[in-house]
Amino acid sequence: MKLAAIISLSATALLAAAEKPTYNKDVEPIMMNRCQECHRAGEIGPMPLMSYQDVRPWAKAIKASVSTKKMPPWFADPAHGKFSNDRSMSQTEIDTITAWVDAGAPEGDKKDKRAARTFVDGWNIPTPDLVVGMPKAFPVPANSKIDYQYLIIPTGLKEDKWVNMVEARPSDRSVVHHIVIFIRDPKSKWLREAEPGVAFVPNRTGKDRRIDVGGGGNEILHIYTPGNLPDVWKPTQAKLIPAGSDLVMQMHYTSTKKDTADQTRVGMVFSKQAPEERIMTLTAGNDGFSIPPGDDNHRVPGSWTFRNDATLMSFFPHMHLRGKAFEMNLITEGGKETVLKVNKYDFNWQLTYKLEKPMVMKPGMKLEAVGYFDNSPNNPYNPDPKATVIWGEQSWEEMMYGFFDVAIDARHDRSSWFQRKQLPPKTEE
Repeated sequence: MKLAAIISLSATALLAAAEKPTYNKDVEPIMMNRCQECHRAGEIGPMPLMSYQDVRPWAKAIKASVSTKKMPPWFADPAHGKFSNDRSMSQTEIDTITAWVDAGAPEGDKKDKRAARTFVDGWNIPTPDLVVGMPKAFPVPANSKIDYQYLIIPTGLKEDKWVNMVEARPSDRSVVHHIVIFIRDPKSKWLREAEPGVAFVPNRTGKDRRIDVGGGGNEILHIYTPGNLPDVWKPTQAKLIPAGSDLVMQMHYTSTKKDTADQTRVGMVFSKQAPEERIMTLTAGNDGFSIPPGDDNHRVPGSWTFRNDATLMSFFPHMHLRGKAFEMNLITEGGKETVLKVNKYDFNWQLTYKLEKPMVMKPGMKLEAVGYFDNSPNNPYNPDPKATVIWGEQSWEEMMYGFFDVAIDARHDRSSWFQRKQLPPKTEE
């Protein structure tokens, strides 16, 4: 071998040795940006990943999870839309973790450590301005069917408040399938028969049955699912809670093999200024479907047509155990564009997808939600592949909802925006 080649190979080997990643210099920033939000005390991650001592015992498992893209959970197809809350690791980050583990997972020089990321104890949002919740824990018996529970929670607000951030925190996430929190306007008659603070099951049978359990025309403040993040909007955006409003918590509990109880809290951070835009959560859904036994790719569509100007902010797909894939399509005079595509829907990780560049919606534009269901024996989560499946509240039944957030002129209320009432031009102050 020529001397020049030997020197070149030796230099390459020395460079490779010198460039072996360490935790303090190379891996810790990835843990901070991609993992620590969930992997810390009191959060959904099964183990903390806040320090080298936390991470080192799990090094090989972390390598396996990130190389297969099992973690961090993110399911949006990159070919359709870009999202500001994209949790997926870049290939460079994956390669860095892989090389670090293969090198023996060294800690490295302590001088390379960053200042620890700080969190508000008990919250993923800054310290809430208002915390409300269940006055007592709700028992969740083992191996039981539990109807949707509704709780009326007075806010005690004496004046209108604009909410810029909101987070729901169950005390036992293992049994909380989802929470939908509605803002009950003080003029609304919805569920007035319920005693505040007491879990309540609306009558769903007979001539006096309730058919308005989906909110009774009231706005949604927040939707919680395990693994999803709090709602945080721009400083100029917020949701309105009118003075005297109650929150109505729709609680879907799914029991486990042991008795437990849950006492959910809701924290809110109020806007520091009057917002320019009002956020509303809407849905393109379908509750009239029937999924045949054995069908491994049953398509269920739903749609929403815009009646007034809005800015499309984010998407939140929702299905149950037979959910396979999901897409959101924007339909205009120019054709159809897929703006979100989830090729592998995961019932255990129901995520919000926030558009990197929000989209301007004009009257007549249509947003189509499409859910695909696998009701075959090949679906390991399928409760019964021989059953014809229709809409239902329980996890062994099905739903197809494409929730989405829009921003509208804050001078609109829900009614005027739905009715396509026009606003006068804004005046310069």
